[in-house]
Amino acid sequence: MTTTTYIDAIGKAISLEMRSDPNVLLMGEDVGHYAGAFKMSKGFLEEFGPQRVIDTPISESAIVGHAIGMAYMGLRPIVEMQFIDFIACSYDMIVNFAARSRYRHGLGIPMVIRGPSGGGVSGGPFHSQNVESYFLNTPGLRIVAPATAQDAHGLMLSSIRDEDPVLFLEHKFLYRRIKENLVEGQSTPIGQALVRRPGSDITLVSYGAKLFDCLEAADVLAEEGQSCEVIDLRSLAPLDMQTIFTSVKKTNRIVLVHEACLTGGPGGELAARISEDCFDWLDAPILRVAALDTSVPYAPPLESYFLPNTDDIVHAARRSLAY
Repeated sequence: MTTTTYIDAIGKAISLEMRSDPNVLLMGEDVGHYAGAFKMSKGFLEEFGPQRVIDTPISESAIVGHAIGMAYMGLRPIVEMQFIDFIACSYDMIVNFAARSRYRHGLGIPMVIRGPSGGGVSGGPFHSQNVESYFLNTPGLRIVAPATAQDAHGLMLSSIRDEDPVLFLEHKFLYRRIKENLVEGQSTPIGQALVRRPGSDITLVSYGAKLFDCLEAADVLAEEGQSCEVIDLRSLAPLDMQTIFTSVKKTNRIVLVHEACLTGGPGGELAARISEDCFDWLDAPILRVAALDTSVPYAPPLESYFLPNTDDIVHAARRSLAY
């Protein structure tokens, strides 16, 4: 095992698959000579050559369209969005072509669309968005959002090997802040949540960077005598509802946390499913903690106010526990 950052864990997964499968390739804006905006693909061009590490024009729709064609012909492309915010330019290609292909033609599209998402780095409204909500209503598309370096590595392995398109959301705030002893080559199954901290009084559910705020909130509440169960979703499509249901039936209270804006965010879908299946087990309303319904501010104090934080989670948990 070696100590590895979150972003390097992703790079190691991609390079492992490129070495083992000649059909795997990486493409995107400046991924070759420049090694990507965050240097994930440093050394890739030298090792794999320009036929498999492809610098593309600045046209996200064209990049994804080319990748779909490559996938139809037996290749397994990995598309890098320089920032995940730019994925909006390729929405039609992803939703109406990649995700619909199996239904329309009986053909899977084995491709990964990956990129840095999320705030906390003063990137402003065009380099800090969380786009998962735009794609959750897209049958045929898998969505993953790892929080740890090991899961970033393992979910990337599983995503490359999957026969359907995968949207791989990498929280840029975690890129070099998270470092772990990595088990290289160990995959993480898509669609399987994980209980990061067992508890008995209330359930906190999140994914990506907000998982760590939930764990901090659990520490604060533990000092008050409250036992929090913390669940890391890891995948948003498909959702592992059984893990959540099992927890709710034990704790009888739940707080859903995400960095995407509150309205239309993943928490709303989760809350609906929990209400439908676990209503009789709930002793308090389902609560959501999320970003404000506005664009991501550039100024650090405003961005801090915009983003949900540990104090917000603690406040919501106390409110639930007061019932």
